[in-house]
Amino acid sequence: MLTRKIKLWDINAHITCRLCSGYLIDATTVTECLHTFCRSCLVKYLEENNTCPTCRIVIHQSHPLQYIGHDRTMQDIVYKLVPGLQEAEMRKQRDFYHKLGMEVPGDVKGETCSAKQHLDPHRNGETKADDSSNKEAAEEKQEEDNDYHRSDEQLAEKHVLALKHPERKRIEAQTLHTTPQVSICLECNSSKLRGLKRKWIRCSAQATVLHLKKFIAKKLNLSSFNELDILCNEEILGKDHTLKFVVVTRWRFKKAPLLLHYRPKMDLL
Repeated sequence: MLTRKIKLWDINAHITCRLCSGYLIDATTVTECLHTFCRSCLVKYLEENNTCPTCRIVIHQSHPLQYIGHDRTMQDIVYKLVPGLQEAEMRKQRDFYHKLGMEVPGDVKGETCSAKQHLDPHRNGETKADDSSNKEAAEEKQEEDNDYHRSDEQLAEKHVLALKHPERKRIEAQTLHTTPQVSICLECNSSKLRGLKRKWIRCSAQATVLHLKKFIAKKLNLSSFNELDILCNEEILGKDHTLKFVVVTRWRFKKAPLLLHYRPKMDLL
């Protein structure tokens, strides 16, 4: 099997922050346009602006910080592509807390240990790490067969339960302030469009109906997302409705997942 080597320089534009020109750290994505930046860079920028630094689209007129989210997938990609970046970042964070005389948070300690295991597989316990990797790969394969996206909350819960009681209590308190997610089933109710291969998705409650339209249009290779209507309980949803709003107003007493239908746009007279 032929392999092609790609230089890191060739993909730097896709894994660097436009604001600081460095590699993405704590990657955070704007939900409206999906451009990604370092979290600290973006938060500082949004203190005086309400538009995306890249495309200048308005994120939100008054509360832009509520429409950005941690992009775990992008951050994992950056750490895997750039040698030593994760370990160096964890070391900086530890030095920062030590300098202030503060206790190092458990998540920083945990990420440091996982980074060392990933970068140095020749240490003692290599077999155990391999067994763990094989187990995770089997779980991911099973989830792919079930045709839905992995629940990051379930994985986080496993890590929390493995912690000691004081640390677990602190982590659980932090999770109360994280952005909730919504499970969705996207069904096609028109013979003019085909159904999605993966109709079960899970996304942020701050995402809007417009994001779903763009997602469906891309999957179906439509020329424009404006050609679609998305319905809940046979009612057309506005493009600016957040999924949280839809759940509260139209699916409040029903079980997950939120069932939405899509069809070609109908011009109402």
